[in-house]
Amino acid sequence: MRGEDRGSRGLFSYVRLEERVPADHPLRAIRVLVNAALGDLSADFAALYATTGRPSIPPERLLRALLVQAFYTVRSERLLMEQLDYNLLFRWFVGLELDDPVWDATVFSKNRDRLLDGDIARRFLAAVLNRPELRKLLSDEHFSVDGTLIEAWASMKSFVPKDGGDEPPLGPGRNAERDFHGERRSNDTHASTTDPEARLARKGKGKEAKLCYAGHLMTENRHGLIVDGQLSVATGTAEREAGLDMIAERGGGITVGADKAYDVAEFVAECRALGCTPHVAQNTANRRSAIDERTTRHPGYAVSQHKRKRIEEPFGWFKTTGGLRKTRHRGRALVEWFFMLTAAAYNLIRIPKLLAATG
Repeated sequence: MRGEDRGSRGLFSYVRLEERVPADHPLRAIRVLVNAALGDLSADFAALYATTGRPSIPPERLLRALLVQAFYTVRSERLLMEQLDYNLLFRWFVGLELDDPVWDATVFSKNRDRLLDGDIARRFLAAVLNRPELRKLLSDEHFSVDGTLIEAWASMKSFVPKDGGDEPPLGPGRNAERDFHGERRSNDTHASTTDPEARLARKGKGKEAKLCYAGHLMTENRHGLIVDGQLSVATGTAEREAGLDMIAERGGGITVGADKAYDVAEFVAECRALGCTPHVAQNTANRRSAIDERTTRHPGYAVSQHKRKRIEEPFGWFKTTGGLRKTRHRGRALVEWFFMLTAAAYNLIRIPKLLAATG
């Protein structure tokens, strides 16, 4: 017998939100890790809020919502709130019941400075990695470093002379045409009016120049999980400088793999001064490499060269899924905060699979 296409409205619902999420859904294992890490940060959250006044939206829920945004490539916080209103899976992960109202998207803007001042994104990444069950996944001796360019939220039309000697674009409207042919522009003479901390940079020869930041990661070589990260102004030496900063945080007695861009005598010498063995790929194009047989003759060098290529995987995930091909925010501090939160999101995606595989 054919059923009729008629809806029936029930006055009450007796199905719990918990029962709507499949028992084997990947977010279940991730939510356990997230809640454990957020529990470790409870004292840090308490220090950021006053003890009197109207209760705020819990920072734990704000962070879970931002993680969902990274997991599912939600392009804006307004769209995130729209989906949180009707998406039962998102509601369950964030911690909202069926009848709980969603908050306004401006809540993120109002709470962003508080979470930024507390460096919560970096602490959250550390809290995830400090779980006892994860220690078997991490190497404490062998690491890799690399960097990438992240396009800034600023138009090339905003890149104008610092002295103000620039003619406005010709044509009507707010998006008038602009002819850049024959105009010499550099970071020394020009700056963006939209995001002054962004710098003009390009990935390599023959590539177009864009307003960018430089994002840097350090991964451990056992499973390629992110253990540290930085975001800096895009310069020709930013990758090596950030790499040395992260190496110094690890201490001595480690090896660090890196690509040919790190094959510079100053970087190699500084690594050794920090007690680190630089397993840097040799760049022998028209010059002598700073890495010689004292390093390359060891079997561990070949292993590091094989493992270091895995650091491209998080960068790829950041840009295709995590929403960081072009940042949605302005200012180095804020972009770095989201860069570190996205690093934590990448680890959270991979950790449950690694724990299941290793037993």
